Amino acid sequence: MNIKDIIESKISEIIQSIYQINDVNQTNNVRLEVQQNKTGFEGDFTIVTFPLVKILKKNPDLIAVELGDALSTQSDFVESYKVVKGFLNLTIKNNFFLENFYSVQENLEKTEPKNETVMVEYSSPNTNKPLHLGHIRNNLLGYSVAQILKEDGYNVIKTQIINDRGIHICKSMLAWQKSGKNETPESTHLKGDKLVGNYYVAFDKEYKKEIADLVEKGYEEDVAKKQAPIILEAQEMLLNWEKGDETVRNLWTEMNSWVYAGFAETYKRLGVDFDQVQYESDTYLLGKDLIQQGLINGILYRKEDGSVWCDLTDEGLDQKLLLRGDGTAVYITQDLGTAVQRFQENNIQKLIYTVGNEQDYHFDVLIKILKKLGYSWAANLYHLSYGMVELPEGKMKSREGTVVDADDLMQEMFETAKDKAQELGKLETLSEEDKEKSYETVGIGALKYFMLKVDPRKKMLFNPAESIDFSGNTGPFIQYTYARIQSLLSKAGNTAEKVSDYEMNGFEKELVMNLSNFKAVISRAAETLSPALVANYIYEVVKSYNSFYQNNPILNQEDANAKNFRLALSELTGKTIKKGLNLLGIGTVNRM
Repeated sequence: MNIKDIIESKISEIIQSIYQINDVNQTNNVRLEVQQNKTGFEGDFTIVTFPLVKILKKNPDLIAVELGDALSTQSDFVESYKVVKGFLNLTIKNNFFLENFYSVQENLEKTEPKNETVMVEYSSPNTNKPLHLGHIRNNLLGYSVAQILKEDGYNVIKTQIINDRGIHICKSMLAWQKSGKNETPESTHLKGDKLVGNYYVAFDKEYKKEIADLVEKGYEEDVAKKQAPIILEAQEMLLNWEKGDETVRNLWTEMNSWVYAGFAETYKRLGVDFDQVQYESDTYLLGKDLIQQGLINGILYRKEDGSVWCDLTDEGLDQKLLLRGDGTAVYITQDLGTAVQRFQENNIQKLIYTVGNEQDYHFDVLIKILKKLGYSWAANLYHLSYGMVELPEGKMKSREGTVVDADDLMQEMFETAKDKAQELGKLETLSEEDKEKSYETVGIGALKYFMLKVDPRKKMLFNPAESIDFSGNTGPFIQYTYARIQSLLSKAGNTAEKVSDYEMNGFEKELVMNLSNFKAVISRAAETLSPALVANYIYEVVKSYNSFYQNNPILNQEDANAKNFRLALSELTGKTIKKGLNLLGIGTVNRM
């Protein structure tokens, strides 16, 4: 428990013991806000007493005095207090800070197991195009959420469903069949996902041309979209795929294998991985079986054209298509099958879908249909809905090829980090291999931090130049502080000895208070599924450390107690920064 929590707990106990209030529940609902004071402010913490004024019908100054007296006599951590206009300023005993510091130091690596397993789905790409900037936010968010949940004591299974079948996959296949000239990743020297993605774009160009031709011949645009020869061919290919046509299946297997190899390269550089992988081509069949059972049980219904629907009007929604009239599956068909398969094959208590907010309706529908089909665990499905990533130029469009490619972006970040490092000239004594590793860690770290410091639910604008700045709320700034600490500890040599009697100053107290908040921040981040809380917490720790570092001599400190304590404080700060960055999937370097 951190210092703030200890104070809040004691205040709650005192409120119930010194004030005679008939309605005990009302008392229990009173939570006085305890604020951590910045260095230079009188007292270490401030308590706002105004929530008690209405209940007790007393002057706020009087309440503050009563609480201050009670805390001074009934706790062993209050040194003194002062009341200023209803605000109770507490000065905490020095030994309490010391004890808390060593407690935090001892417990940093300890995790209390929750004996609950959570599955986190992320990435889940289509095999018709390479990963782009939007996928980067998805992967980084899902991976970081999984790491944070694990740190908070949950068992975690990281998974993805690869959308490897459907009309969009057939579009790439058909375009390659028509104009590919037997191109392969080897013959073109392209990553397989990029090669296949080029044919997806080629299909769309031809499709638009055919629509325009039909419109020119007098067709309505909506009719032209349905009657364009190339889309009819793609639909026929999908039907043949579902029938198991050998030629179609062989081409599908080969082109998907190209894509998987390309994805693997991207994931490796991005630093994300998975414990399980499922494929839509497997789970859509289970989805069809579930739909058939739903028809038999009268939960679903079939229209005259043969399509199958679920009526959700009683749930405040509309009617949802589950199978097309020709029997082919839609997205939700496989999502139904995938969800059931996951709960059948794993002892999980919760399933988190990391998917953009454009799919809010889809997951609302999915959960409601599963409940209708009788799956009680559907209540434990959660859609981590995040905002889209946009560029200064606007929204990306995959079909038109106007996306920021994930691989290109990571390489750009690497090159930018390299330019920055060479400009500063502080890595000249390193080997070329170590320099390359440093550029990679800093460049990719900058990308990750910029993505994750924003609340997941908010839309964000990505600016590569801002992300790699060496000052402000950025990854490189945090990594630089970590490197500074490692340099300090290296120069100091031996690990600092434990100090039993030391009078901390305001900078040291503030840093100890920030470090003691680590576990609480992790729990809150796990509860809200927000890596942004961790990212911004690390930034606050770094700012606090830099203030401490600039105002307190360490290596040339003559007082042995002060030197030892400040080295220990620096060491714990470094460990906390590294641990926090690791939860974001970000590495550290010892020199920058």
